[in-house]
Amino acid sequence: MNGGCRAFRVTLLRPPGGPTRQGESSLSDTTRATIRDVARLAGVSIKTVSRVVNGVPTVNAEIATRVRRAARQLNYQPNLTASTLRRRDGRSTTIGLLVDDVANPFCASLYRAVEDIANSRRVSVAAGSVHEDPERERQLVTNFIGRQVDGLIIMSTAHDHSYLRDHQRAGTPVVFADRPPVLLAADSVLSDNRRGAERGVEHLISAGHRRVAYLGHKINRVTAAERFRGYLDALTHARLPEDPDLVRHDLHTLELVDAALAGMLALPDPPTALFTSQNLVTVRTIRALRARGKQHETALVGFDDFLLADLLEPAVTVVAQDPGAIGTLAANILFRRIDGDGSPPEHITLTSELVVRESGFVGPAGPR
Repeated sequence: MNGGCRAFRVTLLRPPGGPTRQGESSLSDTTRATIRDVARLAGVSIKTVSRVVNGVPTVNAEIATRVRRAARQLNYQPNLTASTLRRRDGRSTTIGLLVDDVANPFCASLYRAVEDIANSRRVSVAAGSVHEDPERERQLVTNFIGRQVDGLIIMSTAHDHSYLRDHQRAGTPVVFADRPPVLLAADSVLSDNRRGAERGVEHLISAGHRRVAYLGHKINRVTAAERFRGYLDALTHARLPEDPDLVRHDLHTLELVDAALAGMLALPDPPTALFTSQNLVTVRTIRALRARGKQHETALVGFDDFLLADLLEPAVTVVAQDPGAIGTLAANILFRRIDGDGSPPEHITLTSELVVRESGFVGPAGPR
C-alpha cells in the first residue's frame, strides 16, 4: 500500500438525511460530521470527546458512555489521516484502490489509469491487493476508511458487498471496477466477459477446430464464471457438444496448468485448440505447450492481452480488455460522486476486442 508516515486525528461521520430501502442508492445528502457534532449531541466539550475517543481512562464513566452513544448515533469511524493534510472542505485528498494483485499486469494498468486521473486533481492513491481473500478485502476497506479516504474503487473478490452500505451512507462513495457489486447499489465499470470469451472461441471454431478445450481460473470469480458461459455459448451456437474432459477450472499455478494440459493431450481424441480464460493462465499454458514442443500443433486464444504476446512464436491471439479505460472511467465516476453527484448508480460495460494473431490458426483443424 502506498503512503508514508503520518500523524493522525479522529473525525466523526454524519448519518445520511434519511433511510433508504435495502439495495437502493444512498449517494446523496452524505456529509461528514465533525467532532463538534458529537460534542454537541453528547452535551460535552470537544476536548472531552477527544479524550474519550483516545481512550483516556480518567473520563467520568457516565460521560464516556454518553459520548460513545453519540458517536454510534453519528456512525463514528476513526479518522487516521493527518490533520495537516486535511483541506478546509473536509477531504483527505486521498482515494483508496483495491485490486486483486498489483503484480498482475491487468491490475497494474488499471492502477496507472486511476493514478493519472487522481494526479490531475492533486489527489493521492492508496492501493492494496486483496489476493482473492474476502476477509483481507474487508480489512483493507476498514483501513482505508479509517484514514478517511474520499472514496473507494474496488476490484472485489467478495460475493456480498452489503458490508459497504454503512460506509456509503456515511459519505464514502464506492465504485466497482472489473467485477460488479452484489447486494449493493453502486457504480460499476466492467468488460463484456461473456461475449468476449464467446468471440474468442468462435474464432477457433471458424478456423475449423471442433475439439476446443477450456483452461480457466477460479470459477467462483464472477469474471471467470462469465467467460466460461461465453465458451459454452460458442459451443452451443456451433452445435458442438460440451465435453467435461476438455474443461478445467481453478488453474492458479503452473503445475496445475501443466497437469491439466497433460491429461487433455493424453486423451484418445485430444483437443486441437485451447481457450484460456485469464492472462496468467495463458502464460502458464504457453510455457506448458512449449515444454512439450506443442506450440505449433495446438491452437490457442487467451482472454486478456499481455506483454510480448505479439512477439512470441507463434504470436498469441487474445481477447483484449482495456484496463486503462476501466480505470479512467471508474476514477472519473468516483470524483463525480466526491464532488456531490447523487444521481442513480451508473453501470458501464466496455466491449473487448479480438486481436487476431497467429496462434488461433495453428495445428490440425477439422473440416469446416
